[in-house]
Amino acid sequence: MSKPDTVRFRYNQAILVAAVIAFIGALPLANARGYLLPVLLVPLAVALWAWRAGTDADARELRVRALVGQRRISWDHVLELTTDQRGRAVARLDDGQQVNLPAVRSVDLPRLVSATGQALPDNAAEAPGQ
Repeated sequence: MSKPDTVRFRYNQAILVAAVIAFIGALPLANARGYLLPVLLVPLAVALWAWRAGTDADARELRVRALVGQRRISWDHVLELTTDQRGRAVARLDDGQQVNLPAVRSVDLPRLVSATGQALPDNAAEAPGQ
């Protein structure tokens, strides 16, 4: 169970619904021949990924969750939170690595920073051109 001060970012749950529909649609195909049974694993993997993958942040650390496993990153190791060309959030670490933050978009960065317990600089809150 997550603590109240933990901010969670997850993918849209419509992906989970689509995976369930795909699983139901694949049932007749999988039942037709025994060797087609592994076809059911694809929508199951997508459903599990949609349910599990994402980013959690609190005052102590950033936790990046994937289909299998997770990575915990202390805020002390994060130099910068930025976005890539597609608008996805990226954390640049002090060892030169860049970590993509699943389910975090550029518009979510202020909420992610607020999870650290620190305030955004005044000029970051203003939109460009204002």
